[in-house]
Amino acid sequence: MTNTLPTRSLADLDVPAIGFGAMVLSPGMYGEIDDDRGIAAIQAAIGAGGTFIDTSDAYGADGHNERLVGRAIRGRREEVTLATKFGLAVPEGAEAHPLKVGFAFEELQVNAEPKYITTYAEDSLRNLGTDVIDLYYLHFPDPQVPIEDSVGAMGELVADGKVRYLGVSNVTPDELRRAYAVHPIAAVQTEWSMWRPVDPELLEVARELGVGVVPWSPLGAGFLTGTVQQLGADDFRNNAPRFDSESLKANNASYAALQAVAADLGITRSQLALAWLLHQDAAVVPIPGSRTPAHIVENLAAAEINLHPDTLARIDTVLARIEPVGATLLQDAR
Repeated sequence: MTNTLPTRSLADLDVPAIGFGAMVLSPGMYGEIDDDRGIAAIQAAIGAGGTFIDTSDAYGADGHNERLVGRAIRGRREEVTLATKFGLAVPEGAEAHPLKVGFAFEELQVNAEPKYITTYAEDSLRNLGTDVIDLYYLHFPDPQVPIEDSVGAMGELVADGKVRYLGVSNVTPDELRRAYAVHPIAAVQTEWSMWRPVDPELLEVARELGVGVVPWSPLGAGFLTGTVQQLGADDFRNNAPRFDSESLKANNASYAALQAVAADLGITRSQLALAWLLHQDAAVVPIPGSRTPAHIVENLAAAEINLHPDTLARIDTVLARIEPVGATLLQDAR
């Protein structure tokens, strides 16, 4: 049996109020993990109502994460809404275009040239074991390709029946406007949590256009759970300045004030962080990830939590007193 969560709309696409981010299930992201555990996590999310599954062709080597999702939903495709992204897994023979970001390695390699977009999509369809992608995102805008050109080619996928809805991720407000002018955009993904405020202009543009907002890393890459004290050597969060040992220690001390709020409500800090996000806008759909079924169920239960205006004001007062140390996972360097 699959539990049912409250739903929200990303433009015309109805999805559970909280989805599931599958990135954490590939090796090299948060340390080692085997496929059996990853599949169990996805199936736990589906069973708990987190049927909006988010992945990317760039999570893990050779489309590992998409293939893992495909295996997990085999025989259950009609139960889930599949979202995936393209542009970071640059095809062999294609030119890699450097994109400045705030990770310790300073840049990513992208390619969103229109001539490759059908190939990206067909590879993802094959990895996922499906004939249509419900929501297809440009993972990052390509600094050498006008976003209008990339989205125009994505629109052809909709016309061909390979994709149902389009999204863009990690874009500026201007890029969102320009993308929407070419083809309707159902959702914009952006980093947003209690320790990474959303760009207010991006949120304003999304509201104006009727575009849903999908916060990635809504738990601050696990930090907002209050359980991250140190990282393993193979954890990709070592590339984020907020997770170096001194910054992590300082940030844990600063954000400890949220524990009292959660305790007074009888919920966990993870649930508090997710419920707070849901109360920021009716078109917000966060996609937390976890490897542990119990934590997945706990996260998804936040969709049912109603925060009183007084509680929201208390949270905002706490957050206003905190100045996080270090950059987040993606500090826009453009």
